[in-house]
Amino acid sequence: MKVRHLNCGTIRPVKVPVPMVCHVLLVESDAGLVLVDSGFGTRDCAHPEEFGRIRRRIIRPDFERTETAAEQLTRLGYRPSDVRHIIVTHFDADHIGGLADFPDAQVHVTAQEVLSAMKSPSVQNRIRFQPSQWAHGPRIVEHTADGEPWRGFAAAKELSEIGPGFALVPLPGHTEGHACVAVDAGHRWLLHAGDAFYHHSEIDGGGPPPMPASLRAFEMAVAADRKMVLDNHSRLTELYRRQDPDLLIVCSHDRKLYEHAKATAGD
Repeated sequence: MKVRHLNCGTIRPVKVPVPMVCHVLLVESDAGLVLVDSGFGTRDCAHPEEFGRIRRRIIRPDFERTETAAEQLTRLGYRPSDVRHIIVTHFDADHIGGLADFPDAQVHVTAQEVLSAMKSPSVQNRIRFQPSQWAHGPRIVEHTADGEPWRGFAAAKELSEIGPGFALVPLPGHTEGHACVAVDAGHRWLLHAGDAFYHHSEIDGGGPPPMPASLRAFEMAVAADRKMVLDNHSRLTELYRRQDPDLLIVCSHDRKLYEHAKATAGD
């Protein structure tokens, strides 16, 4: 499988000196194109007011249509219908905004995330998640948290509906049903950790540049369970320190990790 690394949304959080990315994986597989997350979509760019005034002031997204997955795939010579599957780490708006651009795709997500985002009566969840982003009626495929152990994680759910080389690794904390996504890129495995961590220093021991205090505060403020977020940092740090030569860990918003992954995609 060939994996491309796309930035599907530049964001400029308050007091964070370097613009952050929305790191999306585009996988060219035997099952057609597969996306891991979708970043912002064309509707977000056309109607930024739907993102919410408070979110826009804190996250400050660019909403550039040229950065959407739909536009980038078109430039690569693909059609929206070529995307057969989208694996979603969680249902925050900057991760599922592009779903409506690919209405034919099956959307794979944990059952717990569907419950908390789409069905929960919780006021907090109703404020956090935006029904407008699934108003088009996506073809959602729910997955339970069972599966085989994977690199120290208790369970990884192989996504047999897509094919070999794709797995959901449940890692709740940021949201109640958050998951990492493991992809076999051939020469290495990629672990897309979504928002299980925000900044490379949270797993690599504090390498430069340091994590801005404002970003750390924001990460904790939006966490569904702060203790679980910190536990996840520890688990991912342990995996990072093993330095498995066939594994690369990335997250959704760290520009340094995104640029490194893109530069080494063909190794």
